[in-house]
Amino acid sequence: MYLYIKRFFDFILSLIGLLILAPILLIVAIILAIDFKDTPFFTQSRPGKNEKIFKVLKFKTMNNKKDENGELLSDTERLTPLGIFIRKTSIDELPQLFNVFIGDMSLIGPRPLLVKYLPFYKPEERIRFSVRPGITGLAQITGRNYMSWDEKFQKDIYYVKNMGLKQDVQIFYKTLIKIFKTSDVELDQSSYMADLDIERKNYKPTS
Repeated sequence: MYLYIKRFFDFILSLIGLLILAPILLIVAIILAIDFKDTPFFTQSRPGKNEKIFKVLKFKTMNNKKDENGELLSDTERLTPLGIFIRKTSIDELPQLFNVFIGDMSLIGPRPLLVKYLPFYKPEERIRFSVRPGITGLAQITGRNYMSWDEKFQKDIYYVKNMGLKQDVQIFYKTLIKIFKTSDVELDQSSYMADLDIERKNYKPTS
């Protein structure tokens, strides 16, 4: 029952958020377009509910500089001063309100990760795909970006198994506190942990 109520809240709150934040979104988009001399938006395929692939929408925070081999430089090397500010204040996440509005995401839920990670989830971790992914979640307010993959997925499992209005309100409130404090904000995840596919490269999924 709560899933239906949750979707109703997501729709209404994302619509209100988009309407209220429209001037800010427009100003940020114009500034980023001028700064990058390119589109201000970053889109990437991510698996959502039932592993359905969708395009997540965020503000761009990195340029496209490459090394002598034509490979993109690390996140840290490609982050611009403006991009760092955008990330620290979590402004880059705001366009995902559109993903919530159209039903690809929820305001709160397990974060949508890369498509290439799909073969590397343990059976018990796949419960995260039984609900819509969120802009923020339990893992993001508990250590936010400095947790191991196993720790993050344990938080996702707990969230799904205990999903309810009270928990969502608590996560939303604690997310706002994190944003205003700009604490534990991820700038370059690769600097402190390997990608899931690399960490679990020898993992053999059970049938």
